[in-house]
Amino acid sequence: MTFRKTLLLAAFVILAGITLLHSALNLHVFDARLKTGAGGRDKFRVGFLPVTCHLTCPVTDFINKQLVGASTFDPIRFQGWPELKEAYLSGYSPATFILAPMAIALREQGVPIKIVYLGHREGGDVMVHKESQIFRTEDLKGKTVAVPGRYANHRLILYRELKKAGMQLSDIKLVEMPPPDMPAALYSRSVDAITSGEPFMGQSELDGYGRALYRVKDVWPGFISCVLAVHEDVIKSRRAEVQGLVDGIAKSGKWLDTKMENRMAAAQFVSTLYYNQNPRLLSYVLSKPPDRVKYSQLKPTRPNFEEIEILAKEAGILKGTAHFEDYIDDTFAPDDNVVVAHAYPAPPRERE
Repeated sequence: MTFRKTLLLAAFVILAGITLLHSALNLHVFDARLKTGAGGRDKFRVGFLPVTCHLTCPVTDFINKQLVGASTFDPIRFQGWPELKEAYLSGYSPATFILAPMAIALREQGVPIKIVYLGHREGGDVMVHKESQIFRTEDLKGKTVAVPGRYANHRLILYRELKKAGMQLSDIKLVEMPPPDMPAALYSRSVDAITSGEPFMGQSELDGYGRALYRVKDVWPGFISCVLAVHEDVIKSRRAEVQGLVDGIAKSGKWLDTKMENRMAAAQFVSTLYYNQNPRLLSYVLSKPPDRVKYSQLKPTRPNFEEIEILAKEAGILKGTAHFEDYIDDTFAPDDNVVVAHAYPAPPRERE
């Protein structure tokens, strides 16, 4: 074999190895073949990000494993919205936690997506540097504010508050930024304000340089950022599994809101086993204040989503061509007053 052919063969082997490694580590191709659900089908995959808006996903997975020895679905962690969205569009994850306006926008584009439950309520404050002179909405005029992206409901928080003050989005400078980068940007004062899902807003507060301009729970009670959405074809073909997923999420939300001991336990096992974060941060966000993020009352309601539709259309985020009955399937959602928490005692809290 000539030297040139040897080099080509070596290059091919290296390329094949990289492809296999990518498939195993990033796309979970081989895991998917091993993890099967009812009837020998691939286990039901659910996409999520390491944020408090999606907390009920890993909590449900963990508690299922503790109670019955196995989970009924396969939680797939992504690091950003683009990857999470593409995994859903490709059919890899038939269910996913996703931003509410993003789900509605996908429906406007003809994507067969249905919101079946909420991920949370409230959480995701607007933070400014504690040494800034920003104390009210009017003080944001001409300032730079970081938001997660076009379809983040946190953009609507700003729009809603600016509108109350007789201002417009054009009165501030919006920049899109990955939420994990926001605390450092606020610390260095390269931006004047930040807003996204937790725990990143809480991080700036915990580390001593962030101050809440708005607590979302105070200015927009019942605020919704993320929802649980499922592909319409999967709803038709795997209805029992979708129902089981929603029931588990509902029980987990109730479990989290039942007592602080449960929240602190979740902060430990979710941070270490699912989020790869320091439990100190999630413990802070889930307790200070205790109602910063809520996981009860998660059945989708028309008034909530109609308000999002109106605001998002006014803000130029949505076209306004998809409505509640187009993107919502609330037949899986239990009535809030009948949801019972998981019968799972919180494990002892580790010493910090």
